[in-house]
Order: sequence, then structure tokens, then C-alpha cells
Amino acid sequence: MTAPDSQQLFDLVDATWPPARFISLGPWCLREGLGGGQRVSSATAISPVIETDIALAETGMSDLGQRPLFMIRPGETDLDLWLAERGYETVDPVTIYLSPAADLAARLPPATTFPAWPPLAVQRELWGQGGIDAARIAVMERAETPKAAILARSSDTPAGVAYVGIQDDVAMLHAVQVAPDQRRSGTGAAILRSAANWAIARGAKWVALAVTKANTPANALYTKFAMTPATEYHYRRAPEDAG
Repeated sequence: MTAPDSQQLFDLVDATWPPARFISLGPWCLREGLGGGQRVSSATAISPVIETDIALAETGMSDLGQRPLFMIRPGETDLDLWLAERGYETVDPVTIYLSPAADLAARLPPATTFPAWPPLAVQRELWGQGGIDAARIAVMERAETPKAAILARSSDTPAGVAYVGIQDDVAMLHAVQVAPDQRRSGTGAAILRSAANWAIARGAKWVALAVTKANTPANALYTKFAMTPATEYHYRRAPEDAG
């Protein structure tokens, strides 16, 4: 079973967490986010770039009403350096973790988790508590892949929520939110196992997710489940007076 490579994982992110629009502009792919967060509002290089190409992407993002933001992936050292020299700040270094779905799957106690689509009101409420607003839920709604919103319960109380989508044989988990009073209760683990169970039932062989390196509890959980860091990225964001 061959693991997906970095490019497949980045394609997976775009498929399961899509922007409102992809725009090809010279060597760039621009994403129109409509307030849905950084992933859906960033620019990436789709062919080799030189330093003078940056201005084209900056103009394109400004025309969308977005502060210029670039996703920097492995091997893009020159672009990273050029943006740093322009005063762009590093934002949210992220690790993408990967695991065989079978290694995460497990039988859960009855009524522990409920995968469904569309999201229920209680799921929207839980997401809202973590800052996952209507614009981010709209990202989930426009994904055209198989997908589900997972509700986790603890002691008959809504405890957590997540979104999962599949492309090819890889499922990707997004928007994991555990209620503050339910943290360290096993809710995060239940969500992860439920996502794997759901994905396997639909033919997926792998489970991936992206988490900021600053999110210590989440990184500890995924490491505990022996998920492997598969690739990484970070953003470069324009100074506030740019764009």
C-alpha cells in the first residue's frame, strides 16, 4: 500500500477544503476564500517562479480584496526568502499527519459518535464555540467529495465535532473542535477513530489531517496514535500596509 506523496496531500487539502474559486494567474494559483480562513485564501506556485513574479500574485490577491498570503511548501526556499526580504511574516507552521486508516479504526461504544451530513445545529454550535463560523462551514458545504460531519458525545452530552472528506483513497479530517469542558475526556480520540471507521467503509486506506505546530495538545494526540508527519507548510503574510 503506497502512501500518498506531498503533492497528493496538498491536492487532498484543496479537494476536501476548497476555496470559493481557483484562479490561475501566470505561475500562480490564487484562491478566493470569502472569509473562510488562510488555507482557502492563499497563493501557491504551480510552476517555477522568479522574484519578480511575486508582484503579479500580490496584485491578484489585492484585486480579490484579500491581504496577500502565500503558502510555502517543502522545496520553496527561494520564495520563502524573497517574501521575508519583502517584510512578509511567517504564520502558522503546519504539519500534515498521515496514518493507515486501519491503524486508527476501532469499535466504539454505542452512541459515542454520529457521522452525518449536512451538519446538525448542535454541530454548528460546537464549531462556533471554537471560531469555526459560517464562512468556514461554507467551505465544507462546497466540497464535492464524499464527506461527513462527526458529532462526538460523552455522558450523553455533545462533546466534540469534526469534518472529514475523501479524495481517492485518502480521507482528511478538518475542523476538529472539542468542547472546553470535555477536553482530556477521550473525545479527540473518539473523533479520530470514528473518522477512520467512516473512511474505511467508503474505501479509504489512509487518514490525514493538518495541525499547526503550536497546537501542542493536538500534536501530542496524533503522535500518541503513531500518525506520521508526512509533509509540512507555512504561510507568509504581507505586512498590514500591503495589499
